[in-house]
Amino acid sequence: MSARDLGLLALRVGVGGTLVAHGAQKLFGWFGGGGPDQTGAMFEQIGFRPGRPHAVAAGVSEAGGGALLVVGLGTPGASAAIAGTMVVASSMHVGSGFFNTEGGFEYPAILGWSAAALALTGPGALSLDHVLGHRLNRSWMRNIALAAAVPAALTIIARRRRNLAGPAAAPEATAGEVTSG
Repeated sequence: MSARDLGLLALRVGVGGTLVAHGAQKLFGWFGGGGPDQTGAMFEQIGFRPGRPHAVAAGVSEAGGGALLVVGLGTPGASAAIAGTMVVASSMHVGSGFFNTEGGFEYPAILGWSAAALALTGPGALSLDHVLGHRLNRSWMRNIALAAAVPAALTIIARRRRNLAGPAAAPEATAGEVTSG
């Protein structure tokens, strides 16, 4: 057992455990959270429409990705899901500057960067990925997962901004098109 492996385990447990708790707030109302209904209503107010499915998706990404990160299973996908979710969370705080004490993006950014770093380094030897021969932790998986997280997060951010701008900002649907909110 190397110091590197212990360090990666500590990082995975710290970041992953934190995200499990945040996801559980959204999904189950644990730890003082609002659960899917209250969190969904809040998400709706800040432009994520429909709110409840967005709250559930964020909760699953945080809790599920965090749990997988803790045990080191499917590290590229888990890390990318967390990183993408934290890009979206960070975007909501950019207007308040960097520092968390002022409502800034510091906290979600460090969680997202840490998750992305774990995707790049891998989970280490003290992980289920290692036990399983890294079947779910290949370099091509890391590359695809991280590459997909960026446009997915940017799409969600753009959609939220359109929702906040109101109906005037949304393009009119042409014949045969279906719009979704």
